[in-house]
Amino acid sequence: MASVLSLGAAAVYLQNPATINATINATINATINATINATINATINATTGVNLKNRLYVLLTAVLGLASNPGSAAAPDAHAHWTYQGKAGAAHWSELDPVNAGCTVSKEQSPINIDTTLAKKSPLAPLEFDYRAGAGEVSNNGHTIQFTPQPGNVVKVGDESAELLQFHFHTPSEERIDGKRFAMVAHFVHKNAAGELSVVAVLFKEGKANAALAPIFTALPGVGAHRTLASFDPAELLPAGRAYFKFRGSLTTPPCTDGVRWQVLRQPVEMSRTQLAAFRKRYPMNARPEQPLHGRMVEASE
Repeated sequence: MASVLSLGAAAVYLQNPATINATINATINATINATINATINATINATTGVNLKNRLYVLLTAVLGLASNPGSAAAPDAHAHWTYQGKAGAAHWSELDPVNAGCTVSKEQSPINIDTTLAKKSPLAPLEFDYRAGAGEVSNNGHTIQFTPQPGNVVKVGDESAELLQFHFHTPSEERIDGKRFAMVAHFVHKNAAGELSVVAVLFKEGKANAALAPIFTALPGVGAHRTLASFDPAELLPAGRAYFKFRGSLTTPPCTDGVRWQVLRQPVEMSRTQLAAFRKRYPMNARPEQPLHGRMVEASE
């Protein structure tokens, strides 16, 4: 009788799709977590730094997440929608998609507060910008306004050069200096020959109109739209002073990839209240909150 009842219960169990799905999901999650932990423990001993452990966790979570959700690998846009506030806001990015694990577990997250009293003065190589006027595209990707130039714009730091991929804007500034946020920041995203990312941050304070911004801010496109500028010189957005702060960080949007080289220019440039209002009509707030420093060194150019 017991065996008959067991078979009957099993039949009902198998006829319940919700139960089946829950069991499958629980099994997949348990397998993923067990695999991650087993691999990390087998790879890392007690003397290994925490950053390597974090990076392995992020990598394995991303790989296994893609394996359990093949559609996300085939179509990056299929990743969970994220925002800056609410249930899909910055505090929940790592919960939205396995590839966003670094947003929580990485110890090299950006943005940070730069305490100028603690920044180490160092003989840093100067930032040498070889930007030039050329055609480019202004677009609205649903999170910010972005300008993508034609190839050929380069920043050189010492013996290393990196190509400018794009720049985009956040309001208020994601970076803080001595606890202070600025009206806006532009992030100039570069990639070197080794595929490493390097970001130069230009801070904006409210003041007089910025003529260099006018071609972009005069007609900001709506979400998903874009327009072409026949000629734009990114160098015109840079301040005259090139002193900067340097630290290791991450992308400030999902998947929060770390290992990014950050250079924050110390001197802000100005923009008008009208220009700021035009951007905030599209994006009232698109800045990630400050992230813990976790013992990272911040250097200041002499």
